[in-house]
Amino acid sequence: MADGQEDDPLDGAFAEARGGPTVLRILVGAQLRRLREASGISREAAAYAIRGSEAKMSRIESGRVGFKPRDVADLLTLYGLAEGSARDVVLHLAEQANEPGWWHRYSDTMPDWFSTYVGLEQAATIIRSYEAQYVPGLLQTAAYANAVVNLGEAVRADEVGKRVELRLHRQQLLYMPKPPDYWAVIDEAVLRRNLGGKDAMRDQLDHILEVSKRPNITVQVVPFDRSDVAAVGGPFTLLRFAEPDLPDIVYLEQLNSALYLNKDVDVRNYLQIINRLAAGALTPQRSAELITSVRDAL
Repeated sequence: MADGQEDDPLDGAFAEARGGPTVLRILVGAQLRRLREASGISREAAAYAIRGSEAKMSRIESGRVGFKPRDVADLLTLYGLAEGSARDVVLHLAEQANEPGWWHRYSDTMPDWFSTYVGLEQAATIIRSYEAQYVPGLLQTAAYANAVVNLGEAVRADEVGKRVELRLHRQQLLYMPKPPDYWAVIDEAVLRRNLGGKDAMRDQLDHILEVSKRPNITVQVVPFDRSDVAAVGGPFTLLRFAEPDLPDIVYLEQLNSALYLNKDVDVRNYLQIINRLAAGALTPQRSAELITSVRDAL
């Protein structure tokens, strides 16, 4: 390294991080953890420096909370970054991480546990999902989404509209200049469950056929006669990211909460499941043929 050139502690981890504050919080938190460990400072000592608890430091380093500028500045000083461009970069990114994402305006109709998922979804480079009941949210039309939302607990009419709008807004990531690869495996029951009426269902199936022509979108169907392949439990989504500080994450949505699994053993298990599902499902071309036949029979 040339004399006078600062060692960059970022290691490219923040390069082109997309997904807004959710991802930036995780990346900044991971960087603060690395700096603390490299300095030989305990989590307890770091917490004391910012007048907090070890639990608070754990939340900061895992990216589960926003950052107070003073806390980040004090931690960087404690870790030996009292000045310089590296310090400025971390402070700037911490400030960006506190800015609300586009989905913030839907916060009154969206629980916190789902807000986290939306932020991660926006940052993923590969999204793989399995659905046994409904068309995946990223592939739903407005009419179909409206029918699905109304299946849940009693929702006010204005909330239904906002939830549908949120779902459609999420789909925009599939049409960006550099979109993620989206691979959906769905059970045949999804195609035959008539939601919203025949016209709405025809439009929904047409939409799946149309979007699956895009190079970044793959749709496969598990037919009824291969039900042994689909016997894997409920729906799930596996997210993969370009940023090295973000591990693969398995998202399991429940009625009033969600699970986020990122341990290697859990991720490997679900990766094997989605691979088995894809291998046992119809090919994309034969899946399109089945979707077309179901659409024509409506």
